Parts: sequence; structure tokens; C-alpha cells
Amino acid sequence: MRLVSAEEAVQHVNSGNRVFVHSVAAAPPQLIAALTARASELRGVEIVHLHTEGPAPYVAQDLAESFRHRALFVGANVRHALVTGEADYVPVFLSEIPRMFRSGLMPIDVALLTVSPPDRHGFCSLGTSVDVSKAALESAQLVIAEINPHMPRTLGDGIVHVSNIHYGVAVDTPLPEHPPSMLTSVDEAIGQHVASLVEDGATLQMGIGAIPDAVLRALTSHRDLGVHTEMFAEGLIDLVERGVVTGKHKHRQPGKIVSSFVMGTRRLYDFIDDNPTVMMMESSYVNDTAIIRRNPKVTAINSAIEVDLTGQVCADSIGTRQYSGIGGQMDFVRGATLSEGGKPIIALPSTTSRGLSRIVPVLHEGAGVVTTRGHAQYIVTEHGVAYLYGKSLRERARLLIEIAAPEHREQLERAAFERYRTLW
Repeated sequence: MRLVSAEEAVQHVNSGNRVFVHSVAAAPPQLIAALTARASELRGVEIVHLHTEGPAPYVAQDLAESFRHRALFVGANVRHALVTGEADYVPVFLSEIPRMFRSGLMPIDVALLTVSPPDRHGFCSLGTSVDVSKAALESAQLVIAEINPHMPRTLGDGIVHVSNIHYGVAVDTPLPEHPPSMLTSVDEAIGQHVASLVEDGATLQMGIGAIPDAVLRALTSHRDLGVHTEMFAEGLIDLVERGVVTGKHKHRQPGKIVSSFVMGTRRLYDFIDDNPTVMMMESSYVNDTAIIRRNPKVTAINSAIEVDLTGQVCADSIGTRQYSGIGGQMDFVRGATLSEGGKPIIALPSTTSRGLSRIVPVLHEGAGVVTTRGHAQYIVTEHGVAYLYGKSLRERARLLIEIAAPEHREQLERAAFERYRTLW
């Protein structure tokens, strides 16, 4: 590895290159800024990444000839670019992206990363995000990394020797932080309903945000939970410190918290730093249904934008407007279904911030189905739990109406009656 400035490092990026940017909190801000500053010299550079924190200046409309973004998951910093035309979205399961890189289906020319400083043996760590970033690193022709002492050194798949990094840029930049959510009464009610479905000894998958935070806070009386999840936030730390999370019943990596990326505050980054109980693995392993199903009572807790009366789950778009991505929802829904005693759970508030029902007669035009009605089992709102598995379309409609917001139930009943001619 040769240490250079960010400006010198990105001089090696050429027009027409496909450039991968490290995920979530690991996005390298100085390299991104330096690359964007070269816009007048570059044409047709494609930027590829999952969700990233921080600025994404390469999606500016006036830089469209220089850069185009290919989103594998859509975050807030690039969402507008899919509307204005500077970005494309690729619907894909998180578990399959590493294979796309390695197979050459989506070859990577340059990987821009953030890593921890090398240890005395010359090994750095991908830190907070191993996910698909490990595969991008291994597939790229050119690897450029910010060497940042704020990046925790994590164990698992993300260990990288300096000989695999062509150019390093020394930085001292705090990582982006995502504080715990302020919970509403709706969040807390959903958290209690979901927690009631979690059995002692279960293996958890959850994300970040208000509902996962509420679920974690409601699990303090549980025993011997395990964790095998694509991501987690710092609400999990409290359960570890209370002895609720032990992982003793897991069949795969018992006693270990398995994840592929994290996002939180400095408390979380310090928790995973050099922590032998946390294994940061790539998503081709963490999200592999064949791996997930081997753990007992896998309880997968995921969210949705809307659910129709047949159980179809839209989790990545608002009508035709792309909002996020498929991610790992289906990987874990299917893995939990195949796990002995497993429970795939979709949890969402019954209404939007504008008071519209999230339980709908039919999905909005253009909405993406992430979890099919054949896979949906537990749907949870603040009003209760609807268990759909093995139920007919008419029975599903009735159960989902019962957990919809009371003010919308009559309208939903009318729509269901027009479709099925009877409900009860």
C-alpha cells in the first residue's frame, strides 16, 4: 500500500470505470469529494453501492455526463436522483450481490473503502461494513482506502492485508452516527406485540429504526436469545449487557453475534471494536437461507411501506417512486420460514404520517412486491397480530382488517366484500 493524498489517489480512476463505494457508515467522504472534484476530467464513471451515509455529490444533475449512479439499495442521499434521472436501481437480493461482483456479471474496476489502521502484522479491517464490500474489494482492479482510526477493527470476514490495498489515504474523520429513535406510543405497542412472538432461545434478525428499537426494549425479560442478522443497532448492546443475548442455542456460531454491517453511535462502534463475540461476515453468508435456517426459532423482524389484503408486502417503493430496496428481507423471511420454530414477521404502523392506511385493498400502482403473499406469515401493527400462513385470501382480508386502523376498517371491509362477496 502506498500512502498518498485523496486527490492523488483518485487520479487513477478513469472514464468509463465502475467504482464501488463502501457501505453505510463506512463510505469514504474524502475520496468521494476528491473524485467528484475531477468531474470535468471524467466521463461515464458509474458509481455502485448500497445505502451510504453522508453526501453523495456524484448524483448532482450538472455532473450527469461525468457520473451515473447504479443503486443496489436506495438511501436518502440518492433518492432524488432516481426521480431526476441521474441514477438507476437494480432490484436484487442482498445475498446475491457478492456473486454478481465475483462472477463478472457486474465487474468492479475501482473500490473506494474505509478501513481501520493496520495492526503490527499489516492487517486492516473493513470495520462497520463487510456486507458486499468484501466481494467488491476482492473483485476490483484498483483498491483505494481511507485509513481511519475512528473505524473499529472488527473480526470475521473483513480482515484485509495492506498488500491488497493499492493506495491508502490517512484521515481522522469521525464516522457518521445514527442515534436511537425517539419512540412513540405506536412504536412501543408494535414492539410489545412483536416481542410476544419471540420465544426464549430464538435467533433474531432485525434492522435499525423505531420499530426494531422498540422490539429490543421489549425483550428484556427474555432468555438466551441469539443474533444472526444482516445489520444491528446499539439497542442490542443493552440486551447483551443484561445477559438476555447469549447465543447459547444457536447451531451456527453459537455464542457469537453474526452481522454484516452496523449503524449507530460511537457506543456501538466501540462495542464491536476488537470484540471476539461479534463476527462481521459478508452478506453471501449472513443472508444465505441455507445458513439462516440452521439456527433454531429464527425470528426475522422486517418492515414494510404497505401490505395489501392478500398479504403482499411492499417494502421498497411508494407506488412507482423507488424508496429503498429489496435488501435482505426475502433472504430472512424465507430463512426464518425454513428454520425449526422460525417466525417471519413484517411489522409496520397501521397508518402513514398523513393518516392514510398502510393496510390497503390493493398495492398502489407500480408498488414493488418484496415479500410475496405466499411467503407472508405474521403481519403486526399497533393493533395486533395477523397470522396469515395457511389462510385463504378471504380469511387473510378479515385478519388484516382487524389490525388496520379503526377509522379505515369500514372502507377496507367494503373493498374486501366487493372482491370476495363475503367476509365472515
